[in-house]
Amino acid sequence: MNATSGPSDSVAPVAPWAVVTGAAGGIGQSIVDVFAAAGYRVIATDRMPAPPGMRCEHYLQLDVEQTVVSSEQSAAAFARIDALLGEEGLRALINNAAVQILGGVETLDRSAWQTTLNVNLLAPFFWTQTLLPQLEMAGGSVVNMSSIHAKLTKKDFVAYATSKAALSGLTRAMAVDLGARVRINAIEPAAIETEMLRAGFAGAPEQLSRLQAVHPLGRIGTPAEVARLALSLVQGDLGFLHGACVSLDGGIGSALHDPV
Repeated sequence: MNATSGPSDSVAPVAPWAVVTGAAGGIGQSIVDVFAAAGYRVIATDRMPAPPGMRCEHYLQLDVEQTVVSSEQSAAAFARIDALLGEEGLRALINNAAVQILGGVETLDRSAWQTTLNVNLLAPFFWTQTLLPQLEMAGGSVVNMSSIHAKLTKKDFVAYATSKAALSGLTRAMAVDLGARVRINAIEPAAIETEMLRAGFAGAPEQLSRLQAVHPLGRIGTPAEVARLALSLVQGDLGFLHGACVSLDGGIGSALHDPV
């Protein structure tokens, strides 16, 4: 060993950055945990306060809808993110924030439509557009959180299903438009066992059991499964995966439900 080299002179690689929107929800928290465990420095964002014990490098309490409708709030939010990223770039952008406003053809109003499209469709576009230089700098990847409702839906999900179908279409179109600059893919989960889902079935365990049973696997998904898939989509060993909308549905998307 000479005097100019040695173990003490080696520089440890800098952990990559990931940005996760909608981080305070059940799926969002799992995404933050999985990416942090994989060695990412996570910038988590949500309009809600940070959940206790969240494993993120930074938490920004902001409303993604405001980054769509207000140029001033958008500029302020992305200035904060750029300052944190510095010259290292962004390896992963997980567009996870979403709203689910239920209503049918006769009841949905303009406000419900605009909020749904702002959060579920336009925010993923503008966040990707604005962070594109940082993503390119780090050879980054985008994951949009779509839904099984992009293809299969049910009564009173008109606005939500439309926004998710558009998000999956946006994913494919942006992949074609961006080419090799930044990879972009989507996940289309079916029912996932979050606290919000559990609350929706409070006092109705038999209905939850029926929901689990209707999936060919006999259960619903977990937030950790969604998060692990998101991590797989951004890792380098899947570099040919681009413009894909990956179903995570326990087989329910292949099941035919007849009355007999």
